[in-house]
Amino acid sequence: MKITMLGTGNATVTECYNTCFVLHDGAKLFLVDGGGGNTLLRRLKLAGIDWKNVRDIFVTHKHIDHLLGIIWMMRMICQNMSRGNYEGEARVYGHDEVISILCDMAKTLLGAKEAACIGEGLKLITAGDGEEREIIGRKVSFFDIRSTKAKQFGFSMELDGGGKLTCCGDEPYNECERKYAEGSRWLLHEAFCLHSQAEIFRPYEKHHSTVKDACELAERLNVENLILYHTEDKNIKNRRELYTEEGKRYYRGRLYVLDDMEVIEL
Repeated sequence: MKITMLGTGNATVTECYNTCFVLHDGAKLFLVDGGGGNTLLRRLKLAGIDWKNVRDIFVTHKHIDHLLGIIWMMRMICQNMSRGNYEGEARVYGHDEVISILCDMAKTLLGAKEAACIGEGLKLITAGDGEEREIIGRKVSFFDIRSTKAKQFGFSMELDGGGKLTCCGDEPYNECERKYAEGSRWLLHEAFCLHSQAEIFRPYEKHHSTVKDACELAERLNVENLILYHTEDKNIKNRRELYTEEGKRYYRGRLYVLDDMEVIEL
């Protein structure tokens, strides 16, 4: 498997795209979040990913920097379905609030022919807390991260050899996630800024973590590989160097601070 980071930034970035990524298992693709607009389509193209091949999508929560790119995917899928240019079906997963919003947006923003594809070729699937699904041929467990801002789900995916990849969404780890996150071969966790710059970016006021926080967590949970994302963009030119330098003080595993469009093997 591999991961393509289409975007790595927080909601207000302008020097990179909002956080979203694609998991690849051969030709099977799993898109997680969509960023804040149709830049998602551009990012998929730049990554060499045909949007028509993205048949499974997960939306973590309703914030616009995660949700709005998905309506563009829905438009492209439904438009081509209605014109006979799209074979088979596609699936969008999310908790009940996300699915309700996507349904309402489709009815409001898409044409009648396109909206008619919702529930037919394009399945909007409500995922429950602790529910397991098979996605791209692998077991995926969805879980509520117990956000105090907006209801948000993360997920854990089984990997070859008994390992797992866990995505904690874009908020700090909550102890309710332990059974999913602990011992993960790969953990994806937000790191809004350097701990040394917390007074500048004020991550805790926004319910976010610093690099130090995320790395201490990964060390405590015995995580083998940690990917940091959902960051500020003021340090974008030397973000990798700065975040890695701080993170390595607190985490002994393999630390990844990826740029937009970067691809790594899992």
